[in-house]
Amino acid sequence: MPFSTSDGVPLWTITSGTASSLPPVVIVHGGPGLWDDYAVLAEMLDDLTVVHRFDQRGCGRSGRSELQSVRRTAQDIDELREHWGCDRIVVLGHSFGATLALAYAGCYGDRVAGVVYVGGVGIGDWRTPEREERARRMTPAQVERLDELGEKHDRTPEEELEFRVLAWFPDYADRSMAMTWARKSAAVDLPINFAANRELGLDVNRWPEGYLAGLAAGLRAPVTFVHGAGDPRSAANVRDLASHTPRHTFHLVPDAGHSPWLEQPELFRKVLREAVQGC
Repeated sequence: MPFSTSDGVPLWTITSGTASSLPPVVIVHGGPGLWDDYAVLAEMLDDLTVVHRFDQRGCGRSGRSELQSVRRTAQDIDELREHWGCDRIVVLGHSFGATLALAYAGCYGDRVAGVVYVGGVGIGDWRTPEREERARRMTPAQVERLDELGEKHDRTPEEELEFRVLAWFPDYADRSMAMTWARKSAAVDLPINFAANRELGLDVNRWPEGYLAGLAAGLRAPVTFVHGAGDPRSAANVRDLASHTPRHTFHLVPDAGHSPWLEQPELFRKVLREAVQGC
């Protein structure tokens, strides 16, 4: 069923699964500025409950939007929740979507049955170790080429594919498969919304010190933190955030990077299902 937000932005959505006694799951994609690419996560859960997915405003298959903020995206999630007829939901966020999921839970706590925080950045200075680890996983020539492509505003389709692959392959722990997985993600024929990436990044950077930790400390719903041990984003920063969260579990997935469901599918599936069944 088509859906438009209260300010008129059409959002692409898809639903799978069957209603059960468990709360529905809403998957929140990362980026910022990317799109939902989480059919595999839905398949891990949709025999248990209903799974809803969507592209955020201005992103992927959804309509254009000049307004980009964490609060507005959280409102979009809640409008979708009401549209889908859900009293309470489990919010499953990946990467930047993990931050959005936590922010939604902070704004709409009485409508949240649980949060699953996958591959987030936690709190504190996560960028310095992440950049250092990415550089370690790339050759000097790859770093130079990525910088060169990043400065071009008129990349050809071939250059855009190359840019995405170079930007994304360091996310994987399995170096033998990293390029293959990155190329598959990069080949999706949807534009990255770099304006949304910039605006949402600036929005988060404006949060005062301690804001996210304080938000986590006020959550009543259980939060499951899942992080790949080989993710360039340091697990230590996520553990710091988890330490502020009253009802939480933390799972470090061995031999996995930023997308642990690809590198350790059986273990990730088990953790994910236990998280949803525990809400």
